[in-house]
Amino acid sequence: MSSRVRFGANYTPTAGWFHHWLDFDLDDVRADLDSIAALGLDHVRVFPLWPLFQPNRTLIRPRAVEQLVALADAAAERGLDVGVDGLQGHLSSFDFQPSWTLTWHRRNIFTDPDVLSGQEEYLRTLASALADRPNFIGMTVGNEVNQFSDGPHPDPDRITAEQAGAWLTRMLAACEKGAPGRFHTHAEYDATWYQDGHPFTPAHAARLGAATAVHSWVFNGTAQRHGRDGAATRHHAAYLIELSKAWALDPLRPVWLQEVGAPAPHIPAEDAAGFTEATVEAALDCADLWGITWWCSHDVDRSLADFPELEYSLGLLTNDRVVKPAGRTIARITERWRDREHRPRARTTALVLDSDAETAADRSACAPGGAFFEAWARLAAAGARPAVVLRELSHDAGHLSARGITEVITVDDVGRGADAVSVRDPTADRETAAPQSPGQ
Repeated sequence: MSSRVRFGANYTPTAGWFHHWLDFDLDDVRADLDSIAALGLDHVRVFPLWPLFQPNRTLIRPRAVEQLVALADAAAERGLDVGVDGLQGHLSSFDFQPSWTLTWHRRNIFTDPDVLSGQEEYLRTLASALADRPNFIGMTVGNEVNQFSDGPHPDPDRITAEQAGAWLTRMLAACEKGAPGRFHTHAEYDATWYQDGHPFTPAHAARLGAATAVHSWVFNGTAQRHGRDGAATRHHAAYLIELSKAWALDPLRPVWLQEVGAPAPHIPAEDAAGFTEATVEAALDCADLWGITWWCSHDVDRSLADFPELEYSLGLLTNDRVVKPAGRTIARITERWRDREHRPRARTTALVLDSDAETAADRSACAPGGAFFEAWARLAAAGARPAVVLRELSHDAGHLSARGITEVITVDDVGRGADAVSVRDPTADRETAAPQSPGQ
C-alpha cells in the first residue's frame, strides 16, 4: 500500500442531487468536479441510483452505464480518481430499491436467488464498464446497505450473520469478476460496530474486501453526550479506525474513512472548520489509513424537500460551488500532505476489548455511552493514543509486535462510567435506544 494518504469527497451533484441521473448533464458534472479538484482532492466516491440503473431485474440501462463512464472520464480529465458504490441503497435518509424487490414483488434482497443473480450482474456490469479506466479505484458493494437487514429500519429483510457474510462474499466476487484486481470494498453504517445482534459484524467489515470502510457520524450519541468540543467527538473517526483494526486478521489491513462530516446542529456552522481539522488530524494519527473521503462535496439544494435538516449543509462547498470554511480547511490539509508520507508513530498502548471475535455479541459496550467507548474516550482526552486489541489477541506476541503494541490495559484499569447506549438510525438521522450489554 502506498504511504501517501488519499483525500477525497463523496460527490453530491449540485443539480438535482443524486436524481441528476434522470436529467444527466455532463456540463454540470464537469463544473462540480472542477470545484472539487480545486480543493486539491484526488478522488470522488460516486453513487448510481440502483432503481434507475436496473429498473427491471434483467434490464441494466446501457445509457445509464454510459453516463457513469462519462462521469469517470470527466473526473480523470481533472486528475480525480473514482470509486463507485453500486447498490443504492440508502442515501441521506432515503431508500432506493427497485420495484422488483418491493410490494407485490417483495423479496429478501440478501437471500432471494433471483435478486442475488440480478445484483451480481448489475455490480459486474458497472465494474466491467470501468475496468479499463486508469482512474477507476474500484467498487463499493453499496452504501450502508446493512440498514435494510435489521431494526431500526421499519421493514427490514431479516437475515443471520452467516447469510450476511455469504451475501457480501458473493457481491464482492461479482465486482472482482467485472474488474479484476481493483480496490473492491463494502460499507456499513455503525450498527456493525455498535448494535448488539446486528447481522453485519465487525469481522465481516474487517476481513472481507480490499479494505475496512468506516463511516463516522457524531450525531449517533457522541456529540450529544460529549459536546461539540469533547475528545470523544473530535476523535470519533479515529476511534472507529482503531476499533476496526481490532478485528482485522491482517495487522496492516488498510482502513478507508469513507464517510465523515460535520453535522449541524451537533457541530454548529461556526465550529465546522475546527471540527474538520481536529477530526482529520486525529484520523491521520492512525496507521494504515488508506484515505479520508469527506461527506460531502456540495450542499443539498434547499429546493429539494423532506431531507433531515442536517443533510442540507454537509458540503465542503455550497450548492452554488462556493468554498465553505470546512472546505478551506480540507484544502489546507491536502496541500500540507500532498507530498508527505503517512507514517504515524505506533500506538504502543492498546485497550483490550473483551468481545468474541466472530459474533461480537456485546457490541453496545463499544457504542457512545458504553463502557469500552467511554474508557477509550477518557484515554484520548488525557492525551493518550490508544489502539484496540481483542482479548483473544492480547497475548499474541506476533500480532502485538506487528502493530507496534508494547502494553495492554483493560477497561477496569481506566475505570468505568457508562450509563446509556445509543446507535444511529440511518433512516431518520436520530438516536434510538439499543440493548445494554450485561453489567452496564
